[in-house]
Amino acid sequence: MGKPHPLELRQRVVAHAEAGNTHRSAAERYAVSVKFVNYMVKLKRKTGSLAAKPQGKPEGGKLTCHADWVRAKIDTKGEVTLDVFVVLFAKEHQICVHRATVGRLLQRLGFTHKKRPASA
Repeated sequence: MGKPHPLELRQRVVAHAEAGNTHRSAAERYAVSVKFVNYMVKLKRKTGSLAAKPQGKPEGGKLTCHADWVRAKIDTKGEVTLDVFVVLFAKEHQICVHRATVGRLLQRLGFTHKKRPASA
């Protein structure tokens, strides 16, 4: 994901457009797209703010609410493969997930892909 434009640039673009200039001239002057200018003017009218919206999923993903269940499965069964978890999610929770999604959840929970610790 790219970074949002700075708030100062957003304010200058909207001020230029609200001063009676066209959106096209504001876009040329500040080297942004006309669509960006349109969006900023609409955002200012709708919310009164030009702050960027948060990006990504703040809750962490669709499996975050099942983290305790995953930990319990690992505690009872020991080592469980990603493919087994995909089948278990489909069977027990009726959730269709990809093995990479399960892998990311396990990574967030602190589990690694190694089966045993490194020898000293």
